[in-house]
Amino acid sequence: MARRYIRSNLRRPHRGPVTDINVAPFVDVMLVLVIIFMVAAPLVNIGVPVDLPKATLKPLNENQDPLVITVDADGNIFIQEAEITEEALAPRLRAVSQANPDLRIFVRGDRTISYGRIIQVMGLVSQAGFSKVALIAEAPLPGDTAK
Repeated sequence: MARRYIRSNLRRPHRGPVTDINVAPFVDVMLVLVIIFMVAAPLVNIGVPVDLPKATLKPLNENQDPLVITVDADGNIFIQEAEITEEALAPRLRAVSQANPDLRIFVRGDRTISYGRIIQVMGLVSQAGFSKVALIAEAPLPGDTAK
């Protein structure tokens, strides 16, 4: 008699279509996308290509994204990826400083550009009212000699 009782509980009449959502394919797709973005994220670079000098310094820990000013090998100035003239740099930075006076500015300069040009750009940034200005350099690879 116990055997019939167990069997009768296991058998259920089919009452219609199953309305449960199967989330396994969704989770699989999301995991694949996470892996793709983890691999692709380090490959994303700031827009203007420059050959940065090597330096052995500790990296800065910043909570907010800084404003990056780049000086390329030809001496052209860029704010983020947008090219700007030397005369328009200070007014543009003043407009930015009114919105966020504590904004940190990083200056990137190509290795082949003269040191004087970098200092000239840093002076323009300082004249615009920014006091937190830093230079960006690349960390050398192991076994790499500084050039």
